Parts: sequence; C-alpha cells; structure tokens
Amino acid sequence: MRIIAAAGVLALGMMAGQPARADIVPPFKGNDTGGIIAYSMATQVDARQVAVDHCARYGKVVKFLGVQAYEGGYISFSCRWVPYGAAEQPIRTLY
Repeated sequence: MRIIAAAGVLALGMMAGQPARADIVPPFKGNDTGGIIAYSMATQVDARQVAVDHCARYGKVVKFLGVQAYEGGYISFSCRWVPYGAAEQPIRTLY
C-alpha cells in the first residue's frame, strides 16, 4: 500500500513541476461546423484557401464570419452545406 501511495505522490510532484501550457493554441483549428485561423498564420498563407480546403473535406462550403485584424486575433468561419440548386460539390485543391 505504501508503494502505491509513494507512486501517487511522485506522480503529483512531477505534474506540479510542469507548466500549465494554457497559452499554447494551434494556428488553425476546426471541425465539421467551422473553425478559426490565427491572424498571424493568415498573413503568411492564403487563409481563404485553407478554409475552403477544410470545409471541402466534409462536402461543405465556407462562410467567413469575422476577422480580428491584429496580432493575437483570429479569422472565424463556418462550414455550410452546399446550397440547394448547386449542381456541383465543393472542389478541393491539391497542395
């Protein structure tokens, strides 16, 4: 029993010594309903194309929602179903 308690104390001690890392956010994050692109990434790559490719993976089209045009800001977008009457599916590009 003492070995298990000592292992638990050791594990807690190791976790306490690690930083929380709550400030690390990926430059691009999304799912089937939409996502965000860091503004710093958008100044380096074509953010519109990144969003179009992401939504096309789910058979959807992109709709941009907002831009925070400063360092630390994000570009947000949603992935919508292809509108009725559209003859074709979204096109993915090769990169």
